[in-house]
Amino acid sequence: MIRTVVVDDQPLVRAGLQSIFQHVEDIAVVGEASDGRSAVHLAHAERPDVILMDIRMPIMDGLEATRMITSDPDLVGVRVLVLTTFDLDEYVYAALRAGASGFLLKDAPPERIFDAVRVITAGEALLAPAATRRLIESFLDQRTARPDAVRLLVTLTDREREVLALVGRGMSNAEISAQLVVSEATTKTHISRAMAKLAARDRAQLVVLAYEGGLVHPGRG
Repeated sequence: MIRTVVVDDQPLVRAGLQSIFQHVEDIAVVGEASDGRSAVHLAHAERPDVILMDIRMPIMDGLEATRMITSDPDLVGVRVLVLTTFDLDEYVYAALRAGASGFLLKDAPPERIFDAVRVITAGEALLAPAATRRLIESFLDQRTARPDAVRLLVTLTDREREVLALVGRGMSNAEISAQLVVSEATTKTHISRAMAKLAARDRAQLVVLAYEGGLVHPGRG
């Protein structure tokens, strides 16, 4: 059973999510919160698999709550799925940088929400390449790479940097393997090593770092 927590300052949104999950056999809502501070406390109390996190909330916003949860070694297995009204949202970009595993529009159909929770629980990042690319390109300084990201990428081998660039372009493991003429197992190994060296929680953070480190150029991919 996938255990989830719903965090939103609007009671109707929380009630709506609670309602749709009642009809799903493999997902259960184990708690809800109306602000970020309560979300952090709930994460420690329940250790859910996925937190559906709103961003704009009182007391503590979802961005700070996401940062606290994803940086806490005691909560390493807790994933954050950001809920947003607009996909081009500077706070969503900041949340991805803070460690969120992906983002989802609040008006997404129920099946899309269920699939998102399952994907994140399986250890993957919820990435719609087109939407993610638009988001990152909208809020990344397109003239210069971030110096801290560039320094991090120095720790990678040439092949790991090559693989990271392809991840940043939204390519799947199968597509990367075909382009580099290597096995998928080899591709997964390169990705795992890159994640470890860059202290990235998942593929979402790898995509952000690929852009910020200058491996992927906005508008060109």
